[in-house]
Amino acid sequence: MANDSKSERERLKEEYKAHYRKMREIKERASRAKRTQNIASALKNMDKTEMLNSFDDFLYSVKHKLASVEARLDLAMDSLVEESEDNISQQEMDEEIRKSKAKDTLRQVKLEMGLLYNEIEEQANNIQVNKTIGRNSSAVSDKPGNELEDE
Repeated sequence: MANDSKSERERLKEEYKAHYRKMREIKERASRAKRTQNIASALKNMDKTEMLNSFDDFLYSVKHKLASVEARLDLAMDSLVEESEDNISQQEMDEEIRKSKAKDTLRQVKLEMGLLYNEIEEQANNIQVNKTIGRNSSAVSDKPGNELEDE
């Protein structure tokens, strides 16, 4: 009889464990569904026009700076070509000078491109974005469909 009650206790213990495992799994699913619902709600309520306008402004400034750098490069290349056409008789003597000018011009363009990249980085860092994903569960509202609250 002692063996029967002991085996019965073990069986009940295993049933309780299985039951608690299922409950924990269901709670985790509910938590994931709630997070997914909050993320979807935040994305739905996001102001897209402001974000698109700031991106358009950023893109315009990048295109403008790139066009000005390309224009400077074209002018520098044209001046090098004109110099070589005018000085055909002195080509051998001026070859080193033109090479050094071309190297300086390319170095300057690379420097400006590096500065352009730094300016782009600064503008990207200055864009104000509110974090909506990865917040603590305490910051999430209990009512479905509400926006996320700031911490």
